Amino acid sequence: MKITVRVWRQANPSAEGKMVAYDLDHVSEHMSFLEMLDVLNERLTLEGEEPIAFDSDCREGICGMCGLVINGLAHGPERTTTCQLHMRSFKDGDVIDIEPWRSSSFPVVKDLVVDRGAFDRIIAAGGYISAPTGSAPEANNLPVPKADADHAFEAATCIGCGACVAACPNGSAMLFTAAKITHLGLLPQGQPERTSRVIGMVEQHDAEGFGNCTNIGECTAACPKGIPLDTISRLNRDLLGALAKGKA
Repeated sequence: MKITVRVWRQANPSAEGKMVAYDLDHVSEHMSFLEMLDVLNERLTLEGEEPIAFDSDCREGICGMCGLVINGLAHGPERTTTCQLHMRSFKDGDVIDIEPWRSSSFPVVKDLVVDRGAFDRIIAAGGYISAPTGSAPEANNLPVPKADADHAFEAATCIGCGACVAACPNGSAMLFTAAKITHLGLLPQGQPERTSRVIGMVEQHDAEGFGNCTNIGECTAACPKGIPLDTISRLNRDLLGALAKGKA
């Protein structure tokens, strides 16, 4: 099929960016979206032009590196990562707009590449445990209620892609932060830092310039791992409890 892609081009963080259109023929519906960009970059290289910079790593929907805003939607029209989106989701003659994540907390590095270091700093503010765990323990040594184990695993599937931020009208990263807090807060090993963790990570979230959560739900609709909105409710309960302890 033949398509036109309009791609955000920006040489560096301080440069002025703009959308640039490219026509592509003979695009196979079996290509992944990133393979389509690879083909375009091969052509640009042969023509002596600067290839389009974009992030990718595993290309298996695991690492979260490949996030793009495609036709105004985080990761595109399917609920999946960009690398797992295929060209069969588009039609012959389509015009496809491709932009980086739009958030002041994710500054553009070049073209479609953004700096998501803010997520790393939120994790560093408390997304860990200090209890020495040694080697992997016998699974039944520490009884964990089935419901807690299921919710912890569900939250742990977050890959930190940033789709929640890109989809949120407020630019909030609360779903990401809540997933990391919930994952550890439901497990026995995560209890010693439970109070300091939620306060530290939420404070860092706000310090990074992310917006507030107003429960619109776009974050969970765009999340490729389907992390539910009630994860944020768990964060809020932990935060209120931690603040209450601090005042006691």
